[in-house]
Amino acid sequence: MIFWRIFIIFLKIGAFNFGGGYAMIALIHNEVVERQGWLTQQEFIDVVAISQATPGPLGINVATYAGYTAVTNAGYAPAMGILGAVLASFSVVLIPMLLMVLVSKLLQRHSHSPIVKTVLRVLRLVVVGLIASAALVLVSPENFGSYQNAPMQLVVSVIIFVVVFVAARKRVNPITLLGLSGLTGLLIYIW
Repeated sequence: MIFWRIFIIFLKIGAFNFGGGYAMIALIHNEVVERQGWLTQQEFIDVVAISQATPGPLGINVATYAGYTAVTNAGYAPAMGILGAVLASFSVVLIPMLLMVLVSKLLQRHSHSPIVKTVLRVLRLVVVGLIASAALVLVSPENFGSYQNAPMQLVVSVIIFVVVFVAARKRVNPITLLGLSGLTGLLIYIW
């Protein structure tokens, strides 16, 4: 049954995610695009872009959309899709929420332990790897274009990326960068 699969898959994603929404992107992509086929690559890239521009945590926003789409693509009514969205959102945060309650109690008692410090150092490296993996998922021909199919889209995408990267390094407000990037993309691609 689709609801059971959504619950188990997003429970697993939530349980093995370290580092927040961006680190979760690669895990969600692997499940909902590669393994289950609930979303196409283009749909996934679009939902990540929309999730970054809307309020709320990125990973939960993507999970919500994936749960809704999985249920409606399985032939259920849109009202049941809402149940799929709620189920995916709930299951992706269930284990992390329980772990945070448990871990916060333990960290208060053992924060100066060398073992705890080593575990936290290793987790930082894992998070960097997961975020890098998410970046590789998002750098695709559907998102950036390609020399063969859409050379102008590729050039414009790289220019926008470089400008935003440099501006972010100079501490320009991220909300300003997001708004200007969206406006630039809209104007260029409408034109």
